[in-house]
Amino acid sequence: MMRLSVAFRHARRSHSTIQRSRTCVKFLSRENRHTPDISAVSFLRAREASSTSGTTETAASLQSHARKYEGPPYERAVGDIVQRCREELKSIGENNPGLKPTLAIIQAGEDDGLLEMNKKMAGKIGLNVMQICLPHRCTEEEVIEEVLRLNKDSRVHGIFLHLPQTFLSKSVRNAIKPQKDVDGVCDLNVGRVVLGDKTDGFTSPVAGAVLELLAKHDAPLVGKMAVLVGLEGPLKVALQCLLQNNGMILQTCRWSSTNLQKQIMDSDVVITLNTNQNHIPSTWLRPGVAAINLGSALLEEHPDSWEATVEAQSAAGLGPLTAAFRMQHVVRSSRRWIQEQQYQPWNIRPLKLHPLSPVPSDIEISRAQTPKPISQLAQEIGLLPEELEAYGNTKAKVHLSLLNRLQHQPDGRYVLVAGITPTPLGEGKSTVTIGLAQALTAHLKLNSFACLRQPSQGPTFGVKGGAAGGGYAQVIPMEEFNLHLTGDIHAITAANNLVAAAIDARILHEATQSDKALYSRLVPSVNGVRRFSPIQLARLQRLGINKSNPTDLTPQEVSAFVRLDLDPEKVTWQRVVDTNDRFLRKITIGQANTEKGHARQTQFDIAVASEIMAILALTDGLADMRARLGRMVVGSSRNGQAITADDLGVTGALAVLMKDAIKPTLMQTLEGTPVFVHAGPFANIAHGNSSVLADKLALKLVGEEGYVAMCSRH
Repeated sequence: MMRLSVAFRHARRSHSTIQRSRTCVKFLSRENRHTPDISAVSFLRAREASSTSGTTETAASLQSHARKYEGPPYERAVGDIVQRCREELKSIGENNPGLKPTLAIIQAGEDDGLLEMNKKMAGKIGLNVMQICLPHRCTEEEVIEEVLRLNKDSRVHGIFLHLPQTFLSKSVRNAIKPQKDVDGVCDLNVGRVVLGDKTDGFTSPVAGAVLELLAKHDAPLVGKMAVLVGLEGPLKVALQCLLQNNGMILQTCRWSSTNLQKQIMDSDVVITLNTNQNHIPSTWLRPGVAAINLGSALLEEHPDSWEATVEAQSAAGLGPLTAAFRMQHVVRSSRRWIQEQQYQPWNIRPLKLHPLSPVPSDIEISRAQTPKPISQLAQEIGLLPEELEAYGNTKAKVHLSLLNRLQHQPDGRYVLVAGITPTPLGEGKSTVTIGLAQALTAHLKLNSFACLRQPSQGPTFGVKGGAAGGGYAQVIPMEEFNLHLTGDIHAITAANNLVAAAIDARILHEATQSDKALYSRLVPSVNGVRRFSPIQLARLQRLGINKSNPTDLTPQEVSAFVRLDLDPEKVTWQRVVDTNDRFLRKITIGQANTEKGHARQTQFDIAVASEIMAILALTDGLADMRARLGRMVVGSSRNGQAITADDLGVTGALAVLMKDAIKPTLMQTLEGTPVFVHAGPFANIAHGNSSVLADKLALKLVGEEGYVAMCSRH
């Protein structure tokens, strides 16, 4: 069992202070609770009395079929649920030994009664329970923030909101991920109950427990009259649907209803949500009526009102059943989660082409086709919603976590479309690659992915034009593909020019400051304490200085540490811009008076010629990319030593700038088949193909019998 708090999080007592609850003792005050768990269930024996309402016969029918139990009637049901859950959990654990499903309970305050009941039930099955104690006066925003955090936690498979009714707004309830809504309070799960969908959603465990208790009578529920008093929200809807689906005639009313007494006296089953202000007089209950109180125990405070022949069930009856059903939902949620993590077969819905003659221009063809929503395409190829980061409606980043999820999935077949000289009609590498993917998937019904480079704005606005393919073999929307896309090239430009700025700043500072001044800038005192950063410790190791305390360095070691001694004539790193600007091919920098005469000649390259772009195309993960960025050589010192980005201390900043660019971008062809667009190093300075990561993701997604087509300049 884990306890969390809102800033880790207002919890003021340890687990050892949890008060143990006892059978038949109220765990929590039921006022204003949305899904209470402890109730009284009372089955009154039929009395030989006439009834003017004509319902004595049906009431007696319920009683005449009552089963005889040595113990409380709910215990057998709880035991059956626990046994089924343990068997299912054992089956799950055989293939997933590290998985232990967890129920997270969000509550206002630190009343531990409910936690204790759920913890005991979870312990019988083998589940974890996590308690999040928000302050009594927490806001709706705090509740939603906690729910969203739990939605993202893969260890949590169920979320239960044990909060006052005032907190359970539509926004709060619908913030819960439906797959983790084990109490069935979000609109999607309530709608599934209404439609009778029992495969994907969850029904309220309280409603399930009520139905289970009623089922303890052998008499069928069909045709019996039931009334719900004082119920609202998802619990009311769930009970209505479940009881009606079992053939019962149902009425609902408020405590203020003028005909409340008549409705109760005409009913065979009375289900109430009591408060301290409202209760049903015992004289209103006909003999043999099944009375279930979802609030404070029905008539529990008025024992004298019962006749000596009344068979009253423990107030703990509904509570254990509700907890058992909740744990069953957690187990089922964990199984569904495991199934989601497996490879999902594709269900592609191709877009229909409408060829025209004569063939229109590429941009006209692109604009004439309406692309499917990118979320729909992602679902069709087996991506999970949490693996998608949408950039508008037609493109999205795909998280690298997909590689971990499908690590045991065999790769598909790899097709390389290599150096093709375009035909007079413009049929080159991109067009052939896209056409191949469309033919395989849209027409032959085979899984296939096209992997393309992101085009540079330089050629796009030049003579060559874009790189989205051509004719009826294109990536759409063409404008988004050819221009900014998801900003990867802009991120590369920013990272590249950050290195260039750091180089010239370092040359200036080393030329104008003493070793002591440089050391104070590089290792500043924070609150009277000086510490080396990890990247600085790595530089000390490369220099052969095995010290970690900044005060222990000798003057010679300080000088070696702070001075890179970069030779301005041997700087190999250039600035970049993603535009064909010929007047930036050779420039002079440092001409302002503030640069103290440290001017030098340099140049701008095009952004896709940056070494960072080449690294993006070759890396296999964030850690690998950071290591490669750190090893980039930016120039040489005056004594011939290579100077790297790690020596400049900018590697971490570069990795942060590139953290989103490392994710491939999902788009689609004219026929609605998937395309990964990622990286785009120029072939005259690098390898001229899209990224290794895009290829690896695509090879997993297409499955063992699928195809990945990638075009390359070489």
